[in-house]
Amino acid sequence: METDISNIYNVSEHDRLLKASEVAEMLNIGLSFAYKLMREGEIPSIKLGRAVRVRHCDLKTFINDNVRFG
Repeated sequence: METDISNIYNVSEHDRLLKASEVAEMLNIGLSFAYKLMREGEIPSIKLGRAVRVRHCDLKTFINDNVRFG
């Protein structure tokens, strides 16, 4: 049985670090474009060794900042 680490450390879904593939899926874009946005700082990211992650709150901010009306 797999343990849900978010329950152990009291981490909410919105505190979770997202993989580039999850960012791409959430934005409905390609993986390479997600990496480009992260690399160029459009979406703030955290580098952990070779892994790159995005805080859920930073992705929400990116989405909110890029809403266009009209």
